[in-house]
Amino acid sequence: MSTTDDSYVVPRTPSDTKPISLKEKWWHIMDSWKIGIIPLPLFVLSGALIAIDCLGGKLPSDIVVMVATLAFFGFACGEFGKRLPVVGKMGAAAICATFIPSALVYYGWLPDVVVESTTKFYKSTNILYLYICCIIVGSIMSMNRTTLIQGFLRIFFPMLCGEIVGMLVGMGVGIALGMDPFQIFFFLILPIMAGGVGEGAIPLSIGYATLLHMDQGVALGRVLPIVMLGSLTAIIIAGCLNQLGKRYPHLTGEGELMPDRGDKPQTQTLATAFSGKADVTTIASGALLAVLLYMLGMLGHKLTGLPAPVGMLFIAVFIKLAHGVSPRLLEGSQVVYKFFQISVTYPILFAVGVAITPWEELMHAFTLNNLLVIVSTVSALVATGFFVGKKIGMHPIDVAIVSCCQSGQGGTGDVAILTAGNRMTLMPFAQIATRIGGAINVSLSLLVLSNFLI
Repeated sequence: MSTTDDSYVVPRTPSDTKPISLKEKWWHIMDSWKIGIIPLPLFVLSGALIAIDCLGGKLPSDIVVMVATLAFFGFACGEFGKRLPVVGKMGAAAICATFIPSALVYYGWLPDVVVESTTKFYKSTNILYLYICCIIVGSIMSMNRTTLIQGFLRIFFPMLCGEIVGMLVGMGVGIALGMDPFQIFFFLILPIMAGGVGEGAIPLSIGYATLLHMDQGVALGRVLPIVMLGSLTAIIIAGCLNQLGKRYPHLTGEGELMPDRGDKPQTQTLATAFSGKADVTTIASGALLAVLLYMLGMLGHKLTGLPAPVGMLFIAVFIKLAHGVSPRLLEGSQVVYKFFQISVTYPILFAVGVAITPWEELMHAFTLNNLLVIVSTVSALVATGFFVGKKIGMHPIDVAIVSCCQSGQGGTGDVAILTAGNRMTLMPFAQIATRIGGAINVSLSLLVLSNFLI
């Protein structure tokens, strides 16, 4: 345990005869008993303060109150998932942090003021994009330059092979179950690989409304639950892959796509980020770097139509390869990355579950035939990524976890999948898999659909 208080007394050995003071006992509770990252006394205090606001009929949606609220509920759900037997080690924390809030909202077990404030805060602040930009920039700045180039050049082949095999397997399973091939592809397989909600489900629903002469709301209602079920399947598989990596360490790089061939590892500078050299101003500069790169990505989106996170990703890679920032600023970016990874993930997932994850629609799509097609499609996609990645000299488990993100629910799905797989450093590759892969799938499929109907 660490503390900034110089008067802190180190843990006693059995030979010490002086009794432990009440102050030391309290410090021990503060440092050792935690829900997620929150010391238990602070967790209880935050719960009490939130309850008082709820009883008063109003929970402010400003950032001060919402930090405490999202942290309280997010880490509570995540801790519950972690402590579940067996599945707790297979990504249950990320699943619980996302889907328990959704169920609580649907059944009315979460106070209305919490739901309203969380939804308003999430949608008005776009906090998810702040999270993603800090994660992407920090993880890119942590990578070895050579490995970064090799990873980006090689990851496309396993992704392409995975999509082809996943589509073929999904179609085969659906046809074997007696389902209509048109419905299988356009309303099951394509939504899974569409890249989430904003970049996938919504463009698909607009395209279907135009080409199939159906109401967009009806189309979205059919597509959106499949996107969520595909993402849920990918989260579970990512958790299983993480456990497989612990059992067979030679199959994984623990967040590195390429094996170390004498170069320094991808995360070579991550340890030095906590050596004391990265002061407060450096860390603040690292956060500002991430924000400014995202703003550049937004500008690129207006000019080229490329999604802002992807544009930001390419700019960050260019800066890294061109030595565009100093080693000290790299350290600051890495500290920011680590802070968001540890402190913000579960609160973000809770907000996602409350604000944009409709439990009722998810349950309506929970039919046996749908599940069989979805699970077989995602499993085939991921398994192909695993074996193709291994064949071309990459770490197969890490490639497979990136392949999971091809079935993710956009940026939120990437966060949940990489959290379950304990591979948040793969976020740049996950964004490529989700956003670029999804955009290509949606565009080509709607083009084929328009020509097919004509």
